Amino acid sequence: MTTKPRAKKFRITRTSRPRPTDAAQPSGAPQPAHNADQPAAPARKPNPFEEMAQAGVEDGFPKEGFVANDRAPDTSADQDADPAVEAIRKEGLTGRQLRMARRVAQKHGIAFETEFDAVHKLRKAGIDPFKRTNMLDLVGADGSGANNLPEPRQMPRLPANHVYDDADRARSVRAIQVDIARRRRRKLWFLFLRLAFFVFLPTVIAGLYYYNYATPMYATKTEFVIQKADGQGGSGLGSLFAGSGLATSQDSITVQSYLTSRDAMLRLDGDLGYKSIFSDDNIDPIQRLEEGASNEAAYKLYKKNVKIGFDPTEGIVKMEVIAPAPEQSAQFSEVLVSYAEERVDNLTQRLREDQMEGAIASYEKAEQDMLDAQAEVLRLQEEMGVFDATSDAAALMSQITGFESQLQEKRLALQQLMDNARPNQARVDGLRGDIGRLETLITELRGRLTETAGENGSLASISGRLRIAQTNLETRTLLMQQSLQQLENARIEANKQTRYLELGVRPVAPDEPTYPRAFENTLLAFLIFSGVYLMASITVSILREQVSS
Repeated sequence: MTTKPRAKKFRITRTSRPRPTDAAQPSGAPQPAHNADQPAAPARKPNPFEEMAQAGVEDGFPKEGFVANDRAPDTSADQDADPAVEAIRKEGLTGRQLRMARRVAQKHGIAFETEFDAVHKLRKAGIDPFKRTNMLDLVGADGSGANNLPEPRQMPRLPANHVYDDADRARSVRAIQVDIARRRRRKLWFLFLRLAFFVFLPTVIAGLYYYNYATPMYATKTEFVIQKADGQGGSGLGSLFAGSGLATSQDSITVQSYLTSRDAMLRLDGDLGYKSIFSDDNIDPIQRLEEGASNEAAYKLYKKNVKIGFDPTEGIVKMEVIAPAPEQSAQFSEVLVSYAEERVDNLTQRLREDQMEGAIASYEKAEQDMLDAQAEVLRLQEEMGVFDATSDAAALMSQITGFESQLQEKRLALQQLMDNARPNQARVDGLRGDIGRLETLITELRGRLTETAGENGSLASISGRLRIAQTNLETRTLLMQQSLQQLENARIEANKQTRYLELGVRPVAPDEPTYPRAFENTLLAFLIFSGVYLMASITVSILREQVSS
């Protein structure tokens, strides 16, 4: 059987007040020796509270863990005790263990004198007084147990084996503080290790790359603006935004998209060998393009090295081209500007061509119709021998009017002769002949106006056909004039649609490397790694809290 570690034993002697019957001590009792030179000290009145504190009693109950013997060492029972009981007494059992041994002995009906004797007799009977099952059996189903059994005799309360004073409490608090400080130092150390591994070490690696290994790159900056021809007499919203960048914002965005497209990259590679330049072995592996790289890989590098931005408030397109050499950077910029000019010219070329093509076709058709009408008039004039039917008819009418006037005069003269009693017959016959000839001439002239004579027809029909042809000629001439005006308007509108690329800042090769910006890039890497670590730590903390809740 294993014994528990030996605890510190306290022997307590109780001092009681002298009774009246104990005033006379036996003659054989030893008397305390007094020094003759020193006066006898006055008897100190015992303090019951000090006795209780020395006995390990607090508020009338023994302190927890306080061990004491059940009897004073000067009793006859202790002097004649069994060696086995003395051995058990030396084991340093606590007061709780002794009480449990007493209760177990009472339960099994074993007579004993002291708790140590109970432990000895229980062990002799093969019963472990400190076994857990025996301790649980002491409590009944109704909550009553060995505590309610009558004790064979009144036993003194056993004090605890130790009393915590202020020094002990201070040492306990100090130990707790030291443990908390140690835990904090350990957590801070682990935190520093995590930060060093996940934040500081990657930042140092990035800084070493930017300061020592990154290939210097040169950037050429160019600024240009896209303008359109100013319209004359514009009105409405078009004239309101005509002088601002909003008028050509769509064209600027289109040019920006084209310069950052695969088409521009492929043209640049075909003209200047873009992929071969960035595949040079002098470039560091991170920025270098692998030999025989695909167009997608080259396009990713192209988007990183060609940066184009558009300012809608001012309408300025800003371009930055990065290359391993300053001359190459400036050459790339010039070629890209030429691509932009070509794209600007092609933006409205189809619209201008469509507008001009329609106007030119309409004018050419109107001109041809006018020529046909004029040819028809000429044909009628040559065929009928009449230059102007209206003037010919007017001339005939004037002749007819003159002849009719002469006819009226001849008739008046004939009547005047006939009023004489004996008129001159010769004169009468002459007047009558003149009247007849005038009437015949007038009739012929009138017949020429209305009656059909020969294959050309009458003058009226000739005049009508010529008039129709001339009217058609006038109409075609008017349509031709309108078509010509439309052609001029289309030409003006086409000129308005023309776009011009004007360079504000021309590409100039730099004399110092622009990239890498070591300090800015290192600081950016530190911020990125710190943010990633912070987000990861917060996520892990939240998951841990959710799992533990």
